[in-house]
Amino acid sequence: MTMPMIRADERRRTETPNAVMTTLASPTQGGGELAVWQVDMAPGAAGPDHAFDTELVWTAVGGAARIELGADELTVAAGDTVVMAADVRRRIFADAERGFAAIVCARGGALAYTLDANGRAGADAAPACAQRIGDRLLPAWVA
Repeated sequence: MTMPMIRADERRRTETPNAVMTTLASPTQGGGELAVWQVDMAPGAAGPDHAFDTELVWTAVGGAARIELGADELTVAAGDTVVMAADVRRRIFADAERGFAAIVCARGGALAYTLDANGRAGADAAPACAQRIGDRLLPAWVA
């Protein structure tokens, strides 16, 4: 049986206003059940306030970040791992001097969403970044 292999030059790269996501493997890239991607945030960048419908595991590989995760605030640096439960609000702020890089793993097809002032799910994204599925988004790097 031949196992899928994704070469470095075959990686899918998605740029957003706050980070670059590089898909290492996903259901549409390698055919696996998991999505694995690298997040690279420039110094001082801040991600959106959002949640995912599944657990995500983030392992910092460079720089540092402050993460708002539900009611908690965490500070992470290279080597630290954060397990983010499903449906918990999160926001990531890259270190102002070093930026932030992480490898992230989640169930393939995981859906992201934002929360309005009343805590209801909503969705906003540029068409190049995600596919709208109801009030959720399928990010390109997870598909």
